[in-house]
Amino acid sequence: MAKTALITGITGQDGSYLAELLLDKGYEVHGMVRRLSSENHHRLEGFRDRITLHTGDLLDQRSISDIIRACEPDEIYNLAAMSFVGASWNQPTLTAEFTGVGVTRMLEAVREARPEARFYQASSSEMFGKVRETPQNELTPFYPRSPYGVAKVYAHFITVNYRESYGLYACSGILFNHESPRRSLEFVTRKITHTAAAIKLGLAGELALGNLEARRDWGYAPDFVEAMWRMLQQDEPDDYVVGTGVTHSVGELVDISFNYLGLDPAQYVREDPKFMRPAEVDLLIADPTKAREELGWELSVDFEQLVKLMIDSDLALLNEGSPVSTA
Repeated sequence: MAKTALITGITGQDGSYLAELLLDKGYEVHGMVRRLSSENHHRLEGFRDRITLHTGDLLDQRSISDIIRACEPDEIYNLAAMSFVGASWNQPTLTAEFTGVGVTRMLEAVREARPEARFYQASSSEMFGKVRETPQNELTPFYPRSPYGVAKVYAHFITVNYRESYGLYACSGILFNHESPRRSLEFVTRKITHTAAAIKLGLAGELALGNLEARRDWGYAPDFVEAMWRMLQQDEPDDYVVGTGVTHSVGELVDISFNYLGLDPAQYVREDPKFMRPAEVDLLIADPTKAREELGWELSVDFEQLVKLMIDSDLALLNEGSPVSTA
């Protein structure tokens, strides 16, 4: 009998890739979406008719419980959050409500309405922040450096608490940065590839960025949603660090993008103080040994391939008349 999955945040990068993965595995897929003034389902276009969407909100306990009762999921993937780190300084309280307390509402709804379900919580490498050791593994202490990171730490530990207190099958994936052509334009990776493609096509003249020295462990989003699924197939619930184990700077990402397009970045790229973070995280680099050994998880795309994939996608979108980002 086919399994049923519920994905919150299904309209986002990870949610859409996860929905595709689960459909390919024969799942019945349900998604929770917020009621917005305009629908944001463009990432679901290729398979919208194969999934069931429910209106709900992480700020509303009743809606979560009603959705869980309606679709009786075997697996629940909580990917919804205020996901852009930069915005969390402007909306710290809302970030805490969505990204932190919202997970408690999810877990309470699971405990009451579907305690046999397996629950996945999207934790984040931003929890490590001012890192205590390099690379970071499942035992590295957290020291978050943004309201987003702080909220994710709360969400992470409340998930552990419900697992230990109530015996729920609840896992957290401590995911490092993962990108794709479906990444939103406000994220630095997509901002770079999209603007570089626009410059190549004569649609933009410059690229303004924050700290070019900032380094991240960047992987390919479809590989990371595979890790999420694998976590919920284990005999016992546990937490896993998922990343590539290799870091690259924003400057390297710029160089690969512009060189691939035959452009000189020095002619187009400038640093702008308004894009600097109030507190920058230190060197985030994953030690994914446990995920590799216990989940059998591995990467399919390296950093340079990822950047080129994104450039090719942005060139195609812009050639089709997609608007140029002014961020």
